[in-house]
Amino acid sequence: MIELAFTLLMPAALGALLGTLVGLLPGIGPAATMALLLPVTFTWPAEAALIIMCAVYFGAQYGSSTTAILLNLPGEASGLVTAEQGHRMALDGRGGVALVIAAAASLLAGLGTAALIAWSTPILAQASLALGPLQIALLILLAGVAVVAVGQGGLLRNSAMLLLGALIGLIGADFGGGIPRMTMGIAELRDGVGMVPLIVGLFGVGEVLASWSGRHAASTLAPVGRFWPTPKEWHHSAPAAVRGSMLGALVGMLPGGSTLLAALGSQSIERRLWRDKGTWTTGHVSGVAGPEAANNAAAQTGLIPLIGLGIPPNPAMAILLGALLLHGVPPGMAMFEQHAALFNHLIWGIVLANLMLFVLNVPLVGLWLNILRVPMQVLMPLILLISLIGVYAHQRSLFDVWLLMLFGVMGLIFRHAGFGLAPIVFGAVLAPLFEDHLRRYLMLL
Repeated sequence: MIELAFTLLMPAALGALLGTLVGLLPGIGPAATMALLLPVTFTWPAEAALIIMCAVYFGAQYGSSTTAILLNLPGEASGLVTAEQGHRMALDGRGGVALVIAAAASLLAGLGTAALIAWSTPILAQASLALGPLQIALLILLAGVAVVAVGQGGLLRNSAMLLLGALIGLIGADFGGGIPRMTMGIAELRDGVGMVPLIVGLFGVGEVLASWSGRHAASTLAPVGRFWPTPKEWHHSAPAAVRGSMLGALVGMLPGGSTLLAALGSQSIERRLWRDKGTWTTGHVSGVAGPEAANNAAAQTGLIPLIGLGIPPNPAMAILLGALLLHGVPPGMAMFEQHAALFNHLIWGIVLANLMLFVLNVPLVGLWLNILRVPMQVLMPLILLISLIGVYAHQRSLFDVWLLMLFGVMGLIFRHAGFGLAPIVFGAVLAPLFEDHLRRYLMLL
């Protein structure tokens, strides 16, 4: 019983709390937080490490809705969609209703998606046994094309970022002969560029540098108002949550299918289905329930291609793939053959994380709002310090700290230039996998 509490309940609760905080505050983001957790959870059981990382990712979607609704300032990109109708509801005196609807829709999507993951992932893993090295290489190539096609920033810019990420991913010793390539004579690069400094630098330090001037200054807190929705509001939000869950589950399995894309798609559907357009000016519950269900479902179904095929559909899942490999757990059918209990624990951990997030978001709204009153000039140096310590602790390497700052400056420059950062991470993760499977195929000829 104590062992189950440590491997399931405690990581789910801790990850839910940390993820909610990450979603509230613009800066470090879920992917960078998960990367920082890699060295912390190295000595944990694999189940506990994976559950806390999943809970952080899911919790960021929950937490972002609080600031989106009450402050019109989402901590996550997908919260921008929720803010459109959620903040209007808050200004109309229904902020509490919007918070409850968002939490309930996310819980519905989370529980439904957990069942989908439990059912479909083993089937996909079994089907992957029929794929040879060439087929897997082509799937990885298709994933790269999808990232370029659906990502924000345009085809040319996304292609450039994907190729840059591929070059970063191929730095280090050659898989076939062990000969160093693109290391520029730097001994620390023989093992390649670590994912921790890359992701924390791009998504953490880069965002901190971009947000250094106070982002909360122009935001005013909307009234919370009543909490419990009326039967009519429940009636309108439930179908929207179901539609958002279905759309988000589909988008989340696609390479490059972000939570923002799922939320935008759900909002578009609800806008078309709801005929009385006038209610959108004061905020409508379906415009909150649909996007919130969609972004939570999209965050979770990324586990299906990750575990089933070993292909991460987004940067957060790329970190989760690193955690799997770090704990000696291979994705695909080998995971079900060698670590069947791990998958079952992961599913129950996802369920517990969603329940914890529902409990945390509404009753503790006062705590979250007090945290938001801390000046950004205080929070940003603290986030930067945590990033520096976390990256150094990963391998106790000052070189990784320099890499962190380099990628942070790159992230700042690319943000201001309008380039998307996700394709860089995809390129760094997918290029070595593509090379490995293509090499295997060529050796069989």
